[in-house]
Amino acid sequence: MHIIPLPAFRDNYIWLMHDGRHAVVVDPGDAAPVEAALQALGLQLEAILVTHHHADHVGGLAALLELRRVPVYGPAAESIEHVSHPVCEGDEIHLAAPMLSLRVLEVPAHTAGHVAYVGMDIEPGVLFCGDTLFSAGCGRLFEGTPAQLDAALTRLAALPESTRVFCAHEYTLANLAFARAAEPHNPARDRYASACEALRAQGKPTLPSTIGREREINPFLRCDSPSLLAAVHAHSGERPQDSRACRAALRAWKDNF
Repeated sequence: MHIIPLPAFRDNYIWLMHDGRHAVVVDPGDAAPVEAALQALGLQLEAILVTHHHADHVGGLAALLELRRVPVYGPAAESIEHVSHPVCEGDEIHLAAPMLSLRVLEVPAHTAGHVAYVGMDIEPGVLFCGDTLFSAGCGRLFEGTPAQLDAALTRLAALPESTRVFCAHEYTLANLAFARAAEPHNPARDRYASACEALRAQGKPTLPSTIGREREINPFLRCDSPSLLAAVHAHSGERPQDSRACRAALRAWKDNF
């Protein structure tokens, strides 16, 4: 199974999975890069996965469906035009071509019905998390609550450390700038930042990351770090008593960073 990023808009990634003949795309906010990739690689689109309702993730659905009929999987808790297969927590998606099985996780926070897709039979594992988790960061709380953010990130952080994290935006360098402020002393984060800066200088994506790496460098997954807790305390004036309070304080800080 090949997984490639299709850049869209300013900093989106549409993820395309294929086996050399058949393809699945995730969060096609724009149809044009998908159509171009399908034609260039000689692929047939078999299915579409959607994580949430924002236009930069679903805007290409109508155009992609004009000339073909394929299943579109998306969160049952959100009203998204063209979703033919609404999915909920624990649902499984089994595709014959490309041969692929995914499990649905409900991770409301960024939006009220946001879902993620976890590969069930791919090693190392894969996670398509939309805008819930980014490398070195997480999504804004547009519709969800701090409690939901805490629950969603706790679930994702518990996945096997080798799980590859396919986020939907190239926000890594900006997130790392905040991570330096939030956790001043983190050598692993600094090494990762240097590697990411080199990749971006070459025009290459910083993604996918891995769950293991994010546990090391992502402040939103490091609420037990003494230096992070001290920085949050210094910034907010209060020392967080648990991960929920820590993540809420970090999110509020990042929103105005």
